Amino acid sequence: MSLPDEQPPEVPVSTTELATDAWEALFRAQVSVLRRLSADDVWDQVSMREYDVLFTLSLTPSSSLRLHDLNREILLSQPSLSRLVERLEGEGLVSRSVDPQDRRGTIVQLTEAGAALQKSVGRRHAASIRRHVGPALDADELRMLAELCTRLRLAQS
Repeated sequence: MSLPDEQPPEVPVSTTELATDAWEALFRAQVSVLRRLSADDVWDQVSMREYDVLFTLSLTPSSSLRLHDLNREILLSQPSLSRLVERLEGEGLVSRSVDPQDRRGTIVQLTEAGAALQKSVGRRHAASIRRHVGPALDADELRMLAELCTRLRLAQS
């Protein structure tokens, strides 16, 4: 019989259980934050998925990627990326061209209008991220979270 102030002995936890608990916590946190971010008033000109395409293209030195590579890099799953890119092209935010090195491929490039829109929405989106994520963690925890998530992502390669 244990005294009321005593803690029960530590029960060893398996790596599988730890990994599952960590994944569940990460996934639920992501869903919760994404719901808050998507509800913010920053998406008036583009959807979050469209912004993700513009943002991903803005990260490349040439502001362009093959459609296949873009599909690998976007944060949100998008089974109909070709249609989304077609809409963005219709709005003058990206251009598409045949890949000169592999004529079967398509190059998607950010236009000046797309880059300007990405920066405008990006500033408001960053402020939204700061509002929803910043108060939950201090600066050291934010750095650690970024490092841990990067390590987890790189381990999947």
